[in-house]
Amino acid sequence: MAGALDQKIAERLRRAADLLEAQGENPFRVRAYRRAAETVAGLDRSVEDIWREGGTRALEELPGIGPSLARAMVEMITTGRWAQLERLEGAVAPEALFASVPGIGPELARRIHDHLHVDTLEDLELAAHDGRLLTVPGLGPRRAAQIRASLAEILTRARPWRRGPPAEEPDVAVLLDVDEEYRRRAAAEDLPKIAPRRFNPKGEAWLPVLHTRRGPWSFTALFSNTARAHELGRIGDWVVIYFEKDDAVSGQRTIVTEQRGPLAGRRVVRGRERDCLRYWREREAGGGGAPAAASAGSS
Repeated sequence: MAGALDQKIAERLRRAADLLEAQGENPFRVRAYRRAAETVAGLDRSVEDIWREGGTRALEELPGIGPSLARAMVEMITTGRWAQLERLEGAVAPEALFASVPGIGPELARRIHDHLHVDTLEDLELAAHDGRLLTVPGLGPRRAAQIRASLAEILTRARPWRRGPPAEEPDVAVLLDVDEEYRRRAAAEDLPKIAPRRFNPKGEAWLPVLHTRRGPWSFTALFSNTARAHELGRIGDWVVIYFEKDDAVSGQRTIVTEQRGPLAGRRVVRGRERDCLRYWREREAGGGGAPAAASAGSS
């Protein structure tokens, strides 16, 4: 008989399925979430016991539960939250997440998100190791080292379900193509809209959401509904794209209109500027032009 935690996990899976269906996601994916909910609700022992005895692999062996859903279940078991559902509901707050890390206050959390365009602790950890964190204004080597140590401790404790950066990502040309489709269809009022919880006191459904595929990759795209995006009037410009492949590889990137340098006026994938520079140079050499950088929304 399913316990309280199992029922909550099943309810969240059903809620995600309903949201995905309302947002036009692939029916096969919607059915997969509902089948997973039925599996969890019908178990004769708790998913937590199964996970603690056999690890994530034991969850993957349950009917209708692949690697991605198994990781989601472990996330709910260990943290009580499910970031993907929060994203679908428009409730993600990366600044608050970063401010929970020792050594990062609210103001620094805002600057980190604004400067690096990262939204998860895993992406922040990567930035702390590859040098990007030191480029955040007002953040010196000592503070960066403290943040790196804090992240290592936090993520090590949660490592049963957390992962590092994805082993592979879609090509920047694919990400930019998804970005173009999203902004074009958002401008044409051709996408379903969700009512984000943040910066939306009236509860209006204003945030367009796109679910689409390119080959083996599935994507979800939304405008960045963050404090900094609102402050700078970048709603309708900053686009966050979440990607997944074969239920095993997943990640996210933010795409913006570059304001300076050789890529000024171009759409750029944050964190992959070198790839974008090569992409645009090749397009120019082949006679292609830059994509429209006009906003497809309002601040």
